[in-house]
Amino acid sequence: MGKSLPKRSEDYSKWYNELVVKADLAENSAVRGCMVIKPYGYAIWEKMQAELDRMFKETGHQNAYFPLFVPKSLFEAEEKNAEGFAKECAVVTHYRLQNDPDNPGKLRVDPNAKLEEELVVRPTSEAIIWSTYKGWIQSYRDLPLLINQWANVVRWEMRTRLFLRTAEFLWQEGHTAHATKQEALEEAEQMNNVYADFVENFMAIPVIKGLKSESERFAGADETYCIEALMQDGKALQAGTSHFLGQNFAKAFDVKFTSKEGKQEYVWATSWGVSTRLMGALIMTHSDDQGLVLPPNLAPNQVVVVPIYKSEEQFDAITAIVNEMMKELRSLGVTVKYDQRDTLRPGAKFAQHELQGVPLRIAVGARDLENGTVELARRDTLTKETTSIEGIGAKVKLLLEEIQSSLYKRAFEYRDSHITKVNSFEEFKEVLESKGGFIAAHWDGTMETEDKIKELTKATIRCIPLDQEAEVGSCVFTGKPSSKRVLFAKAY
Repeated sequence: MGKSLPKRSEDYSKWYNELVVKADLAENSAVRGCMVIKPYGYAIWEKMQAELDRMFKETGHQNAYFPLFVPKSLFEAEEKNAEGFAKECAVVTHYRLQNDPDNPGKLRVDPNAKLEEELVVRPTSEAIIWSTYKGWIQSYRDLPLLINQWANVVRWEMRTRLFLRTAEFLWQEGHTAHATKQEALEEAEQMNNVYADFVENFMAIPVIKGLKSESERFAGADETYCIEALMQDGKALQAGTSHFLGQNFAKAFDVKFTSKEGKQEYVWATSWGVSTRLMGALIMTHSDDQGLVLPPNLAPNQVVVVPIYKSEEQFDAITAIVNEMMKELRSLGVTVKYDQRDTLRPGAKFAQHELQGVPLRIAVGARDLENGTVELARRDTLTKETTSIEGIGAKVKLLLEEIQSSLYKRAFEYRDSHITKVNSFEEFKEVLESKGGFIAAHWDGTMETEDKIKELTKATIRCIPLDQEAEVGSCVFTGKPSSKRVLFAKAY
């Protein structure tokens, strides 16, 4: 598989970039800032998608699909949203190309094919969706409207990085409409909880649930719920957001309903989303200097079987045993792949599966046939053991559960030991530089203080944790009174 990876401790950024490419997850494309997600990377995304889709449907949501293009006038309708995304918008102005008379063989934009109204390539879909909802919602009987779409969006980023920040990315976006404020608030919180449940139990990444400060809120939202994760380099990563939009979009697009009492009222809204950025979170939470480490719940192949043989006869005998073993594993719901390529030696196969993070590797050789054994290698601990082939299904099932929980436990212990309470700005700066992670500090609640701290340290308020007790204190920067601590960190 070529040269080994850079060490995380020496160059975390280089390690990440090379790992994404070498593990065959994604690569840069011919379009600046856009990526090609390769089959192995896409298989992991499909697993995420399938699990989230199941969770959305269990909470009563349905999938739909809305256009990629948003007429500029619709995009402008909700002012805060339009302002918030304006700088990242790609805009379509013409609808045709023609031969260039000055450059034979080349094409140019046809000057006569200018669109009457420019189209924004969606950076998010609130505008096009709420203009559609106006026709769908008339009465309280049409509510709640619980819609999700799986889509791509474009945000014209100048500094891009595979999975973490690309000009085009894949995501899901939920958009719901409700009869009451309370219902919409409950929906926004429920979906934040769904994300937390998914990221913790499926991706084995511990998260902190919280609210965003006003300046970190989604453009056009009254409140943004979020889940924040901590990467191995001590930087935070926003893993998902859920927004209570109040009646802002309903008013912008005149979406009203007739209540049970016969009154005309504006509906209440939410939107929520996670994206392929979760792939970056997955890589940076669990992986090591040998490559990717995948939690079993997310691995395209939970188990890979590698035969070690010298003759065709041995190969056939091993294959007969492996076929039975795979039947047993699949009957228990384990995804397993038999790597019988004859173009690579076993050592090269081991290295590839290690690099690609396969949770469990089983090697079967001629001696194993005689002894009725196999060699099991765990990716998370890089340990091996020889075990009987008898009852291998139950043993593997148990090991996969153990790997899933031990990855979560390891990440949780790291995260927990990197939440530091500080009471002075000197301490704040010292911890940020020497240790990193989340800094729990009092804040006076003003945007000015938040902006000043960001300017001086590059740290932002990641969230105001939901599960904390009130605590009287004074702002770490201004000394003004504060009733709770917020979490600051440098972030992706």
